[in-house]
Amino acid sequence: MKEALLKDGSTVYCISTLEAQMLELHVAEYFKNGININDGDTVIDVGANIGIFGHQLSKQFKDIEIIALEPVPSIFEVLQHNVKLTKNNKYKILPYGLSNINEFKNIIYYPNSPALSTSNPEIWDNNNQLLLAFKGSVQSGQKIWWWSKFIPSLFFPFIISWLKKDSINIKCELNTLSYVIEKNSLKKIDLLKIDCEGNELKVLEGIAIKDWEIIKQIVLEVHNIDGRYNQIVSILKNHGFKLETFKESSLKETNIFNIYAIK
Repeated sequence: MKEALLKDGSTVYCISTLEAQMLELHVAEYFKNGININDGDTVIDVGANIGIFGHQLSKQFKDIEIIALEPVPSIFEVLQHNVKLTKNNKYKILPYGLSNINEFKNIIYYPNSPALSTSNPEIWDNNNQLLLAFKGSVQSGQKIWWWSKFIPSLFFPFIISWLKKDSINIKCELNTLSYVIEKNSLKKIDLLKIDCEGNELKVLEGIAIKDWEIIKQIVLEVHNIDGRYNQIVSILKNHGFKLETFKESSLKETNIFNIYAIK
């Protein structure tokens, strides 16, 4: 386990230092486009990874309740350590992910880049998408990685191959969001954040009709494969959300979108 110094001056535990710093830039996008978080809110963090989002929430808001889900054991172990750093006694973590049914499913874990881990490997089957995402991340991160501008783009495909090298299939537990709501007796969800590498549509499909009523805001990352973006937009509009869609600067050339949904 390593440590990473974040842009805000704090230190967190991580598997990859560069990835932790990249996640900090990524998480900053969740606070934009009308998303409103207040002291005392309840936030569900789907695809928590090492907990950068919960770390930021715990620093910025008082008495905030966080339920974070991360199914990959090695990533979950790091998340456990980072939760302790926040000293937020309302920060709860669950060792499973979300889907449209309760099941066990193989997740491909990438030890060299844990954030790419997914139960939907088709999102990275096209190496060009990953190459574009990596290129954009390098360009966006040059303020903190000054040396990155000296990496020739010719090397990018080799770096991508290394990031995906030595992948491991891990059988992980997945449940529905309604299962989480019932088990934790949740009466409100002020923000539902979903970033689960291609499983976002299934997460929404796993919400029972009655449980949509308690969800006030959603921010989710969408991998637009096989028309998933349009399906997700339709689901959210049918449940009374007003939507804004944006692309992060680092992902502007990819098929990855952020949707901000507010009732």
